[in-house]
Amino acid sequence: MSLIQQALSQYGVKEVSGKSNNPQIVRYFEIVGYDGNKLHDETAWCSAFVNWVTKTQNYPFSGKLNARSWLNIGESTAIPALGDLVILWRESPSSWKGHVGFFIKQTKRYVYVLGGNQNNSVCIKAYPKNRILDYKKLYKNGEN
Repeated sequence: MSLIQQALSQYGVKEVSGKSNNPQIVRYFEIVGYDGNKLHDETAWCSAFVNWVTKTQNYPFSGKLNARSWLNIGESTAIPALGDLVILWRESPSSWKGHVGFFIKQTKRYVYVLGGNQNNSVCIKAYPKNRILDYKKLYKNGEN
C-alpha cells in the first residue's frame, strides 16, 4: 500500500467532543511510542498521524509530535508529487509551530494537503503556498 492509500484509509477520522477520545487518534500516538493514556485527541496530532502512516508502511518517520521535525526526514523536492510531505509554518515562519501532511495537488496560490488534525479530522484542506517550509520526498526503508 502506498503512503497516500494508507493516509486515505483514515479519511474522516475525527476528534470526539468532550472527555472521550477517538481510539484511532490515540493509536497514532502509541505507534510512535507515546503513552496513549497521557495524551488525548485534542493534543496536536498532525505529526502523530504522519508518523503512523509512514511507520506502518515501512517508511522513515520522525518519531516526534512537532510538525517541523519532518524537515529532517526525507529529501527536499521543488516539484512535489502525490503523497510527498508538505511542511508548513504556523503563526510565523520563525515559530517552532507548524503543520505536516501529504501533498494532494496545488494551484497557483494553494497547496492541498491530506492530513490529520485539519478541522479536528483527517481530511484534505487548502493552505496558502506562502506558508510552505518544504516539500519532502520519502523513500521506503531499504529502497534509497
